Amino acid sequence: GMGWIAGMTPVQAFLGAAACTPALIAMSRNQWSTAFSWGVFAAVLVVLIVVPVHGRPAFRWLADLIMFQTGVLMRWSPWQSRAAAGLAGDRSEPDLPGVLSRLEFPDGPEFHGSRICLIHDTDQGRWGATARLTHSGVGMLSDDECAELARRLGSMLVGLGHREVVDRISLLVRTVPDDGTEYAVWRERHQRPDAPTLARQVTTEIDRDVASVSVRTELFVTVSGTEDALRRPAKAAGGGVAGRAYALYRVLEAVADGLRGLGVQSVTWLTSTGVAEAIKTGFNPATAASLQYQHLMRPDPDGSVGLPISQAGPALAPAPAARAYHHDGFSSVSYAVQPPESGTIFGSLGPLLAVRTAGERRTLQIHYEILSQAAAAREVRSQRFRNNVLVDAKAQRGFNTTAVDTRRQTGAREQEAAVAAGHALVRFTVASSLTVPAEWNLEDHAARLENDSSGRFRLLRLELAQDSAFVAAALPVGIGLPRLTRAFDS
Repeated sequence: GMGWIAGMTPVQAFLGAAACTPALIAMSRNQWSTAFSWGVFAAVLVVLIVVPVHGRPAFRWLADLIMFQTGVLMRWSPWQSRAAAGLAGDRSEPDLPGVLSRLEFPDGPEFHGSRICLIHDTDQGRWGATARLTHSGVGMLSDDECAELARRLGSMLVGLGHREVVDRISLLVRTVPDDGTEYAVWRERHQRPDAPTLARQVTTEIDRDVASVSVRTELFVTVSGTEDALRRPAKAAGGGVAGRAYALYRVLEAVADGLRGLGVQSVTWLTSTGVAEAIKTGFNPATAASLQYQHLMRPDPDGSVGLPISQAGPALAPAPAARAYHHDGFSSVSYAVQPPESGTIFGSLGPLLAVRTAGERRTLQIHYEILSQAAAAREVRSQRFRNNVLVDAKAQRGFNTTAVDTRRQTGAREQEAAVAAGHALVRFTVASSLTVPAEWNLEDHAARLENDSSGRFRLLRLELAQDSAFVAAALPVGIGLPRLTRAFDS
């Protein structure tokens, strides 16, 4: 977003002023040669501090590079699971790499016949739950129908904001790598020998023209609330993990009803087995077939038998490269998706899920956070103040006000009026990733993903943070939004 001072954040403005101080002191003493030398140094330093390069100033790149290389040199980055090392562990104790190591997965009390797995983020103090969804898709809907779905999504988020228990929702769509074998086997089993010849020919042509480019997807939603929001209702419900689960359960039905209004056909809240399998197939898509086979051979409707949470992670994740993440024989590249200024419509992110090659997997995850009324009021006030200061400063100095400045100023006023009228303020982030087998040429497939977004969205490759970006883009655990500490940091 815009900065407070001439487009700079307070930290950037302070560092820029500090860099110019020696030159100003030398000028005050009439030491012009020294002032010129310090001025050149300050100019270079200010450029490094202020000018963004691929989304980050040069100093930020340098700091990130130092931390990345420190992790590699100190052997903190390479990761191996306990199972791969031959070490036995508790089945209920998670064994996950990177930012996932801060998560705990306690089982909550019974909810509609099963014990939902809670996702406890010990770093940010959040409690959440994940559900698997089935949806018919939006590819055949008209623009008016998509606009209506967007309106319903907004209404659902506003309603959750008024409940003040759940304030984050993450929607994940993952394509399922498919080479057509499973469909061919199903067709062979259901083939009727007495079918007319013409029907067989038509079906074969449809398979050749349609089935070869069809894409299967899986959908997840993760909802979470803060410890501060859950503490009081949890105490009234008995305290502890069970109390926080009961406080969360009271909102899950409202979330499910809101999702059904968006065309979702079924909402299944996951047990620890379901969460473990969702994470496992995120790291290793090839395990989906074996897990499905195990369920067919040994059904477990109550979720008591299946993949334990201790085996949810990858067996091996070597040191991450600067531009990719390698895990269990697969390679992934992840991006932050920046929507256009003009906004988007419901379903417009679909091209990012258009798989080009059999065996490739694409993911898209949108993280929403509904700000509290107080936080929203602070944010819109600061946005209005910043825009007014910028426009007034340009007018006083004789500079022309651009259309972008005017639109931002008008939008800030309208947003403040909407919040004052009781509407919610939602911040969001969108992450996308591409996963292919490790022996494939990853850069070719990444280029195709970038081409699919060309002219629609801007993709920002999250270099030096590909392992964390993969979690935000491909795993249904609710990690993806940074902590909001002050209004002008958002």
